[in-house]
Amino acid sequence: MARRDTPPRWDRKMQQRLARGEAAALGELYDRFASLVHGLAHRVLGDEHAADAITREVFARVWENPESYDPKQGPLRSWVATLTHRLAVQRLRTTETAALAQDGTDDTDELERKVRRASVAARADYIVTSMPTPLRTALELAYFQRRDYRQTAADLGVTADEARRRLRLGLQLLSTAHDTPGTPPAQGGTR
Repeated sequence: MARRDTPPRWDRKMQQRLARGEAAALGELYDRFASLVHGLAHRVLGDEHAADAITREVFARVWENPESYDPKQGPLRSWVATLTHRLAVQRLRTTETAALAQDGTDDTDELERKVRRASVAARADYIVTSMPTPLRTALELAYFQRRDYRQTAADLGVTADEARRRLRLGLQLLSTAHDTPGTPPAQGGTR
């Protein structure tokens, strides 16, 4: 069994190949992560052209600075997703601040709420696409097909207890979408 602090072999090799300037490595990385990058950027920005620009910028930064990825800090997929999220949020803040200035308003609270909503939505998308297939499938059946845990169990060919376990774990993972570092928890209720 691999040690927990040992990065996946593919991630280490990819980082090394990028550091050597192998164009084929960039193409392979793009093929593997372009849909993730574009999807996250589009989810944050809500604009196809802006998402395209962020996608180009992410891969340009990876190509120009491959040493900025440290395989010991986590998977390459997570690093690329974090870079995408950061750049997309920066772009959102820049464009929204410019729009507010042009309108003559200075509603930074609304801007921060919009950024927070976009960030949570993008993180939820990432969590769902990254979670193990059994958990994702159970959640999809329960949410999109409106199945309860018994129906989900029957559809998956597992016990009701196993279906409940998968749904619970999937929902626990999804609930962490609000737990982004450096942001306060969402406020609810009445004052």
